[in-house]
Amino acid sequence: MSNEAATATPAAPESGPEPLPHGLGVSLPAAEARAKTEGTFPYAADLWAEGLLWAAVLRSPHPHARIVSIDTSHAREMPGVRAVITHEDVPGSALHGRGRADRPVFASEVVRHHGEPIAAVAADHPDTARMAAAAVIVEYEVLDAVTDPEQAFEAEPLHPDGNLIRHIPLRHGDPEAAGEIVVEGQYRIGRQDPAPIGAEAGLAVPRPDGGVELYVASTDPHTDRDAAAACYGLEPERVKVVVTGVPGATADREDQGFQLPLGLLALKTGCPVKLTATREESFLGHAHRHPTLLRYRHHADAEGKLVKVEAQILLDAGAYADTSAESLAAAVSFACGPYVVPNAFIEGWVVRTNNPPSGHVRGEGAMQVCAAYEAQMDKLAKKLGIDPAELRLRNAMATGDVLPTGQTVTCPAPVAELLQAVRDFPLPALPKDTPEDEWLLPGGLEGAGEPGAVRRGVGYGVGMVHMLGSEGADEVSTATVKVHDGVATVLCAAVETGQGFTTLARQIVQETLGIDEVHVAPVDTDQPPAGPSCRGRHTWVSGGAVERAAKMVRTQLLQPLAHKFGMSTELLQITDGKITSYDGVLSTTVTEAMDGKELWATAQCRPHPTEPLDAEGQGDAFVGLAFCAIRAVVDVDIELGSVRVVELALAQDVGRILNPAQLTARIEAGVTQGVGAALTENLRTARGLVRHPDLTGYALPTALDAPDIRIVKLVEERDVVAPFGAKAVSAVPVVTSPAAVASAVRAATGRPVNRLPIRPQAAVVTGS
Repeated sequence: MSNEAATATPAAPESGPEPLPHGLGVSLPAAEARAKTEGTFPYAADLWAEGLLWAAVLRSPHPHARIVSIDTSHAREMPGVRAVITHEDVPGSALHGRGRADRPVFASEVVRHHGEPIAAVAADHPDTARMAAAAVIVEYEVLDAVTDPEQAFEAEPLHPDGNLIRHIPLRHGDPEAAGEIVVEGQYRIGRQDPAPIGAEAGLAVPRPDGGVELYVASTDPHTDRDAAAACYGLEPERVKVVVTGVPGATADREDQGFQLPLGLLALKTGCPVKLTATREESFLGHAHRHPTLLRYRHHADAEGKLVKVEAQILLDAGAYADTSAESLAAAVSFACGPYVVPNAFIEGWVVRTNNPPSGHVRGEGAMQVCAAYEAQMDKLAKKLGIDPAELRLRNAMATGDVLPTGQTVTCPAPVAELLQAVRDFPLPALPKDTPEDEWLLPGGLEGAGEPGAVRRGVGYGVGMVHMLGSEGADEVSTATVKVHDGVATVLCAAVETGQGFTTLARQIVQETLGIDEVHVAPVDTDQPPAGPSCRGRHTWVSGGAVERAAKMVRTQLLQPLAHKFGMSTELLQITDGKITSYDGVLSTTVTEAMDGKELWATAQCRPHPTEPLDAEGQGDAFVGLAFCAIRAVVDVDIELGSVRVVELALAQDVGRILNPAQLTARIEAGVTQGVGAALTENLRTARGLVRHPDLTGYALPTALDAPDIRIVKLVEERDVVAPFGAKAVSAVPVVTSPAAVASAVRAATGRPVNRLPIRPQAAVVTGS
């Protein structure tokens, strides 16, 4: 090794404020936080273009009807109307869909759900567009709607592909096995809507080459581009999707059936066209959580150890397939929960009906079964006379155990540790001990209830979810990191939906390269694909791609220095913008080492492959799993059936904490979404017609409804196959909290509580 001193040494720091902390493990604020709080963040609804036209969509008022005729002549003759399009104006593929292309861009012969698009209009004023859409005359022959998924098996086919989308029979262990104790139950889970803060909006701009650019709040831009190109009859290179500000997303943010008419109108008129959906259209068009019917039978021995679980799971997909096959796979695979079950026999189906469309919503499939299997655990505990937490501990899954799909759990699975943490956490004070808090009782101080009718209940929920795609999905993301003049830029098509990817990408580059100023470029389809923004997958896949690209740039930066001083790059470290060797011989800054050069690298991250479930529901279908335990404390007015969630104590395995503030916010948001599913959120329908599709009729939890959320323990046991060892954190609280709330209501009332959201009559105790 050369003894020559380094030619560059860092200058003495100037006096001034201490530099802000950066890198992994610190609470770096989001780059867009200021703009969002000041109201200057550019959302899709804020877009504008010269010569702009406005669009409106005519939607079916019926859940099931045959289209006899469509007359657009009155709409075309209205002053200011520039175009009216129907199924006859689709030059390419007439069908689209995320999981399966089975959904028409415009209904042509049959409408299959309330709100299905039939025609679209472009006009010079939004009011003109809406009036023109209403002027399109459609003659319908109304048909009987199939709204009960159990009837879908015997009903006439609602779709050319039939009513059954997928059937999964899972067989694991000995079918003759039986336990000394048996409990049964039937459960129903309602239709939760993602209810995004901002309704869908977008802008389509025609291009000189005959293509089109779509400016939309897409969460999966490359998939949306490919669907649009197929619909428009264009090569994918002539369609560009530019992601605008996404106002939060807990599912596939944009309905493709919303985007496709937008581009068709722009291509037909040769003008930019903007469409802003009403809240009603948003409720009618995008996907919801699958309503689910579940029947369970649990077998256990006299000590409470599970022997066998039998279940039937029926998901209602609505009119089209979307991602329902994936949701069913999750539901069947996790039907027994994070418990050791030597014998499991599960039948799962997902069927078409004339109900509103279902698809990917955070924790799909896993949330519905969690509510059911945790209710079964409560029943077992009661029948055996065992504490509910103790029963769960006796059956808790651990690393090395086997799922009912036959897959070995190789990732950290500290289920018992999580459950013990919430069980042992101190309970909140009773209202009678703090009379000044009497207003916190169900109904509030001015409510109709009496304090003497209030009962407190404590319940538990333990949940699990998978991360990334499943059953052979090709999970891959590409990222590029560029460094010039002391500034780093990240290019990655991972969409920021509120999960914090842009912040994480900045932290990764800061950690790896020691550069403070890091920018994440806007997302469009000129960049390589990164996949959908769901299941926290971008933390793993896109974060991994950014890390690999940054490390490649790091090597480019350090190799000349290492060569000059006769050492390996592994002996050099970058900290706070300074490059030093292990022995202190070399000391220089990153800026000086760059010497005006531009460095860049592109890398991919592709987790290890999975495989589809076989004919008996067996296979290594998942890459990684995440777990959560929640103890819920509720107060229930047993005369009125009103419920207040007092506190939710949570413990979760997170792998590694990358941004403490961001992680806490994601967990709290997930818990609150789960509370909504437990108590208020249900998009109601009457014979297939959506009732009250607005934020008055659909009851979202507000800040006043959010409980105290106590994060008792975060287990940092790194998953060795995941970049940074981190796990996705937002989905599993959504999955677990509804089950925990229902468990606590059971404890308070003694009622079975077999339906979510919990109806007031289900919490009323008669004769009390």
